[in-house]
Amino acid sequence: MSRIAIVTDSLASMPEELINQYDIKVAPQVLIWGEETFLDGVDISPKEFYARLETSKLMPTTSQATLASFKEIFEPLVAEGRPILAIVGSSKLTATMNSAEQAKALFPDATIEVVDSLDVAMSMGFQVLAAARAVEEGKTFEQVVELARKAHEHTGVMFVVDTLEFLHRGGRIGGAKRLLGTALSLKPLLELQEGRVEAVENIRTKHKAYKRLLEVIEGRLAGQSNVRIAGLHAAAEQDARALLEEAKNRCNPMEVIWSEVTPVVGTHAGPGTVGLAYCTDL
Repeated sequence: MSRIAIVTDSLASMPEELINQYDIKVAPQVLIWGEETFLDGVDISPKEFYARLETSKLMPTTSQATLASFKEIFEPLVAEGRPILAIVGSSKLTATMNSAEQAKALFPDATIEVVDSLDVAMSMGFQVLAAARAVEEGKTFEQVVELARKAHEHTGVMFVVDTLEFLHRGGRIGGAKRLLGTALSLKPLLELQEGRVEAVENIRTKHKAYKRLLEVIEGRLAGQSNVRIAGLHAAAEQDARALLEEAKNRCNPMEVIWSEVTPVVGTHAGPGTVGLAYCTDL
C-alpha cells in the first residue's frame, strides 16, 4: 500500500517545520475582511493580521476551509493511490468537517477517512502529529485511523483571553457565555471541552490567571506519561514564552512546541490570548 497521507486544516496552528517534516497537507480556513478574502496563514501572516486589526474599523469574519481546498489536496493523493486520513477542527466550532466529507464523496473509490478532532490549536495539532508519527512507525491505515479517533481523549488546551468580546462576536463562546457582563475587567480562564469553549474560572488579573492556568495543568499532568506541551498565543509572545518556560519546569515534558495561532483562530480568540496545549500517552 502507498504511504498514508495525513491532512488537516489551519485551525491546528502547527509550526511550519513540523508540517514539512511529516509532509502534512493543510487546508486553509478563510478570513473575510470587508471585500477581501484571505486564505488563513497563506495570504496573510499573524503579524500582518494583528497590525491591521489595531487600526481597522471593520472587523474580520471567518469561514470554514472549503470543499475546493480539500478537493485540491485529495486529488493528487488519490491519483497516487494513497489512503488519506483528514483530522479537522472541532465540528462544534466550524463546518470544516462538512467540507472534507463533501470532498471525500467526490472520490468514491478512494480510501479516505475524516475525523473530528473536537479541538483547535495545538491540542488538535498534537492529534495530527500522533497520526503522522504512527505513519512513520509503519502502522496500518486502520491502526492510524483508530489512533486518531481516540486521540482527543489524550489532549487538551487551556487559555486566557484579554477579553471575551472576540469569542462572543464570532459566536464561539459556548458555556463561557455566563461570564459576559461580569468579565469586563476580569481575565477568563477557558478551555475546550468536547469541542466547545467552556469557562474554567474568572480571575481578576492576568498574572493570577496565568498562575491558575499553570496550577490546573500541572495537576492534570501529574503522574501522566509521555507528556507534551505547546505554548500558544495571539499577539502576546512575551507572556506566552514565559508561561511555556514555567510549564516546562513544572511538568517535565518530553516534547515542547511553540505555536503562534493563525489569523482565523486569532479572529475568535482576540489579541492578547495566551495558552497551553497538552498531550499525554500518544
